[in-house]
Amino acid sequence: MARMFLNGQAMEGGPFHHHLKGAPLVMKTRTAPGHRFFSIGDRCPGLLPDPSVDTQIEGEVYEVPEEVLRDELLPTEPAELEFGIIKLEDGSASFSMVLRVGELETGKHKEITEFGGWRNYLKTLGRES
Repeated sequence: MARMFLNGQAMEGGPFHHHLKGAPLVMKTRTAPGHRFFSIGDRCPGLLPDPSVDTQIEGEVYEVPEEVLRDELLPTEPAELEFGIIKLEDGSASFSMVLRVGELETGKHKEITEFGGWRNYLKTLGRES
């Protein structure tokens, strides 16, 4: 099993949640302080660990079987993100999708850190998912 922090479309109620194939929710939580958050074309979000900021981002942690992670969840992620490890507010580590190295420098992605989570950002667009 892989402990995976999700903060976008695969969260409970999201359009990609079915890709988890019933993986159990461990907890609803936030990242540890030190993360920025970006919208990837308003399709999905991307985290960026940044120790210079004091922000936390909402999400959910699931225990995902490795084959579900490999065959179902990771193939749905956009090329702008990569598999990484983040720190959660309780100090533990978790896998998560993070902004790929070099993506920030492209200037293509809107920073949405101030919203503290994907759902809060989507509400400003008049969307729930």
